Amino acid sequence: MPRPSQDQDQALLAAGAQLYPALGCAGLSIRRVAEAAGVNPAMVHYHFGSKDAFLRALLQQHYEEMFAALSLTSQGDADVMERLAAALLGVARFVREHRPLIARVWADAQGGQAVAQDFLRANAPRHLGVLMALMQEAEARGRLPRQPLLTRFSFLMGAVVAPVVLVGGMQTINVVPPAVLAGVQGDVLSDAALQRRIEWALLGLASGV
Repeated sequence: MPRPSQDQDQALLAAGAQLYPALGCAGLSIRRVAEAAGVNPAMVHYHFGSKDAFLRALLQQHYEEMFAALSLTSQGDADVMERLAAALLGVARFVREHRPLIARVWADAQGGQAVAQDFLRANAPRHLGVLMALMQEAEARGRLPRQPLLTRFSFLMGAVVAPVVLVGGMQTINVVPPAVLAGVQGDVLSDAALQRRIEWALLGLASGV
């Protein structure tokens, strides 16, 4: 009997990524994922073993892509502030590009879905740790004044990432005021807008005010 195509697992994961933000852990069914991927439902069990294992693989795949890029930008010989800025940009881009999926993970975790809770417990400390280590290095090198680490971190996330989450959510439910709708992409969500907020936030931290 021929072995099932190894492309099927990626087709299933791609279909799951499209369906998960709207359906969540509870609403996503093996049959629906298989239909969207154009494969037999038995292939989900063949490749992943169970629905929960499939969901874990789906979430982890997206996260690992972001974390690999984050780890790469945080290392090397570049100035620590440049590495910190690049890491912040990478996180902000990930949130921008996967906001519906991220919002669903949070909603599922708050709703008691074990898969989402386990995913956040396992992975949130990883990227937070990279960013905090960069801030500590910047402080040790005299590039940032001594400040409470969590205060500094929450300020950066509020300045850089929070607008992406807020505006993205407002777009989803179509409540962005018409007067500002045209400027959302350029002024809030574009790479240029992200880089501006990162620059302003790091200048603010460096000033120590």
